Amino acid sequence: MSEGTSHLIDSQSEGDQDASFHPLALRLREILSACSKSVETGDFNGSAEAVSKVVEFLDSVSSAAVSDPDNQDSKEKDALMVLTELMRFLSYPSLDQEVIDVLSFELPKAVAKFGGVSPKCRELVESLVAHLISTCNPRDMLSILCDALDSPDKMVWTPAYFAPLLSGLSKVFLCIQKHVFEQIKEAVPGILNALKVVSSESDDEDKNSIKDLFSRAISIAASMQSASQKLEGRRKEEFNALLGLFVLQIMTLLSRGITNNLQVQSFVPLVVQLSRFLPVCGLSYIGLITGYEVAAFTDTVCGEDSDYESFFSYVKHGAALTVIWGNTYDEVSKAAEEDVAGVKNKLRSSKTKTWEAVGILKYILASMDQPWLLKKHTIDFLLCILDRNTSQNYNDEHTDCLIYMPSLFSALQAIEKIIIYASEAELRKNAFSALKRVLTDIPSYQSFDMLKALVTNNNFPSMVAILLDLVRVEMRKDIEIIQVENTADKSTPFWSSNVLEFVELVLKPPKGGPPSLPEDSDPVLSALNLYRFILISESTGKTNYTGVLSEKTLRRAYTEWLLPLRTLVTGVMVENEKDSSQLAVDISCGLNPIQLVLYRCIELIEDKLKNPA
Repeated sequence: MSEGTSHLIDSQSEGDQDASFHPLALRLREILSACSKSVETGDFNGSAEAVSKVVEFLDSVSSAAVSDPDNQDSKEKDALMVLTELMRFLSYPSLDQEVIDVLSFELPKAVAKFGGVSPKCRELVESLVAHLISTCNPRDMLSILCDALDSPDKMVWTPAYFAPLLSGLSKVFLCIQKHVFEQIKEAVPGILNALKVVSSESDDEDKNSIKDLFSRAISIAASMQSASQKLEGRRKEEFNALLGLFVLQIMTLLSRGITNNLQVQSFVPLVVQLSRFLPVCGLSYIGLITGYEVAAFTDTVCGEDSDYESFFSYVKHGAALTVIWGNTYDEVSKAAEEDVAGVKNKLRSSKTKTWEAVGILKYILASMDQPWLLKKHTIDFLLCILDRNTSQNYNDEHTDCLIYMPSLFSALQAIEKIIIYASEAELRKNAFSALKRVLTDIPSYQSFDMLKALVTNNNFPSMVAILLDLVRVEMRKDIEIIQVENTADKSTPFWSSNVLEFVELVLKPPKGGPPSLPEDSDPVLSALNLYRFILISESTGKTNYTGVLSEKTLRRAYTEWLLPLRTLVTGVMVENEKDSSQLAVDISCGLNPIQLVLYRCIELIEDKLKNPA
């Protein structure tokens, strides 16, 4: 035992005498003394074993404190006493630096487990980690803290465990002198992964802890900003891009941690703090909402490294959320130094920018983790940027729109989810309006293809019915234009033979056989109404744009669509007449409208076949 260590053991103040002779304090002192002796004598194997004993002892105390809530006060006292004893040992001036270095490789992970015992313990843990950072090599401590973040002991993955480690990293970042960008870049994925895990597993009771954790993450961002000031040129540009991606990823994780609307307001101060980094990084709302800056920053930081890029899988979500937060709360946009009204005007004045914005906003709408209030604000923003003068001329109106269609299609599918799953009627109504506006905003041929793809790739019968009704609405608008202009020009895809494919998709599904009833009652009724509308419109107008009046098409619809459906409906109705249950009555009532429109369509076809024009 060194002279310094011996003096430490013998120099307890009178106020600490009772704690000094507690069995736990005596045992820790004994283990630490043995560890110190092994290191000082150069016993490599012995020092490794001694460090393991220190860790095992600390783990036993922290586990007992966390797992025994019935004796919380007693266990907290034990934990505080052990942490205090450990701090006293590490702080003694005569302690060999080599002893601290050896212990530092294991202590951060071990002491962080005490964070969940109590706030007082967490404060002591932070002091211990800060002390190690101030006395050990920053490069080593960076690696050690990152390793602790990736602890295999998933049972301790709580906000209280990660908080001291994140605070430690914010301090270490400021201490690094060489290869600053490279070292911090290597540390960022572990930080983001820890935040991702904790935010996904938290519940309402953890919200204050989660907010505290994200405050520490924001402190890390502040340290990154300070560290970037040491750099110049290309390296500084890369560092700012890394900081920007970090902030966007944090924005997503923070937002998804909100589980109810009441919590949204309480998270605004954190969003304000995050938004202050945007001008520092060179990020703007228009660059975020169109995706340009996200793509540029990702390319700058990740290049061809897809593995590293995977750690920033939510940056597009973050880009959309950043703008939505700013559009909703003035203090957020002010922190970002942005003029939201000007941004929306820029989007309205360019169709391509609008389509790019729709493609970015879909990440919020499609996410299962984001709160409904933010989705509501997203739909409102969509309606706002799509509300423009349809006669307006656009500089980019001749741009090839096909490159935007895949993104717009997935955005429409995301909007569909809002229509289907939202509990609020107003939100469902607004989402439906947004769906219609997106379809109206794109050229008619692409709109037609979109509707067909949405119908084909849909597992929700009620949604299919809505989409078929939209087809009928588009046809009605187009035929009115044709009649007003007194032209037989059938340049619209909605008045071509292709439109009958919508009817066939439902009445003669690609999987074979007639549709399922009563499950598909809604889309079947819509398909029949669409077919009847086409048949009557073409007959009345004495046109045949769709080919619906040709004998071949009439016979095909009659034999392949309508007669099999009549057989199915009749069979289901007969079966339900034998059953007096409420379910049977409901099914029969639901099939009545189908039966009426079906027979009307059959009558129209039979009449056309008997009396061809």
